Amino acid sequence: MSNDDLTHENFDFRGFDVPDLKAVTLASSSDGDQSKQPKTKHEDASKNRKHGKKKSKSDARSKKRAGAGKTSESFDDYEDYEEREAVSKADKKVSKDRPGLFAPMTLREVTVRNRIWLPPMCTYSSFARDGRPTPFHYQHYVSRAFGGFGMVIVESTAVAPEGRITPCDLGLWEDGQIDAWRWIVDGIREAGAVPAIQLNHAGRKASTGCFAVGYDGQSVPEEAGGWPTMAPSEIAFGGLRTPRALSVDEIHGLVGAFAAAAGRAVAAGFQAIQIHAAHGYLISQFLDPLSNERDDEYGGDLTGRSCFLVEVVDAVRGAVPEGVPVLVRISATDWAAGGWDLDQTIALSKVLKEHGVDVMDVSTGGIMSGVSIPVKPNYQVPFAEQVKSKADIPVTAVGLITKPKQAAKILARGEADAVEIGRAALRDPYWPLRAANKLGIPSTEVPYAPQYVAGAY
Repeated sequence: MSNDDLTHENFDFRGFDVPDLKAVTLASSSDGDQSKQPKTKHEDASKNRKHGKKKSKSDARSKKRAGAGKTSESFDDYEDYEEREAVSKADKKVSKDRPGLFAPMTLREVTVRNRIWLPPMCTYSSFARDGRPTPFHYQHYVSRAFGGFGMVIVESTAVAPEGRITPCDLGLWEDGQIDAWRWIVDGIREAGAVPAIQLNHAGRKASTGCFAVGYDGQSVPEEAGGWPTMAPSEIAFGGLRTPRALSVDEIHGLVGAFAAAAGRAVAAGFQAIQIHAAHGYLISQFLDPLSNERDDEYGGDLTGRSCFLVEVVDAVRGAVPEGVPVLVRISATDWAAGGWDLDQTIALSKVLKEHGVDVMDVSTGGIMSGVSIPVKPNYQVPFAEQVKSKADIPVTAVGLITKPKQAAKILARGEADAVEIGRAALRDPYWPLRAANKLGIPSTEVPYAPQYVAGAY
């Protein structure tokens, strides 16, 4: 299995036991270039229909029942998935009063043109290892802004050099990096999207390898550009190097580092700030009792383990203008017994709302290696719905959302306030424009740039 099959958004599945993930990946690619993919039974059925060989729905259902338990069949045939997940009559009634994919969304003083957002996805492409973005990042983010995404959230950006996931991560740990961001931020805004940035510290998952460095899935040796790591407690992640435990003074310094990076982001022109508290990086290492064994004010019960994040939120909120939205990305569960779970996520989300957080970006996983994650289309959406309904805070949903109707139904059911399109956006920078066409929305109501109107669907 290749590394491409083991990464999703900025959560790295490497080191996790994810059965049949290749089948899921192929299913999520079904609207892209099929020339290099193996034929699926769905494609064979389509071919038979073209030649007059029709199969009844009852035949298809019988075959489906006979193949129950074969993950690849259930994910390859996405039409069956949609049929199982069809919106009920009651849902359709309620959905009339709910915003669609292309309805604007206002957060504080920022209005996002639609509910289709680009999530932060690591590209590990700051090849000079100085944290500065490059022309690659310009084309990567600006092309998706031209493609119709409402908010473009730039990938994990380190608040300190030792907080990078890999040596090739982006950063905003010093003022000299601000100017390198401005042309990208301006390009995103000129294309009509809201530029946002995710601020992160990788903690014990820092100093790992990537395609540009080597040592993929391992700690990078210091002689190859790696560095010692830090965490709440001296507990290693999988086979990575053991971190040292942070002192209280160092924790206070990191709170300041997040605030300073947020101030630099605003100076560069970003209109929204996301704090990365998910996927097993430093903040989620504090949240999870499996990685936090501290007995001071930053450990122990939920209040203690949440203290670092709450302080970071307060510091970031105080470092940016009142009109700038603050988002938090959270892992609703780490899929590990005795670890972080949905109930704690809901309780924390209520606290964060009181501290000025505007949106919870709900994902899952990342704190432990060797756990099993039931990956399938929409697999993280129920967590977002629970946070939205029980914490009464706007949420975004992620998790193998690849189809326009699939995304529209999530909003129609009230399960999220916006959807984030990850893998599909890597294949198709213009996913929102194509989605509008699939959903029958006139091109005049879709955010085409003037330069591309002649090529509208």
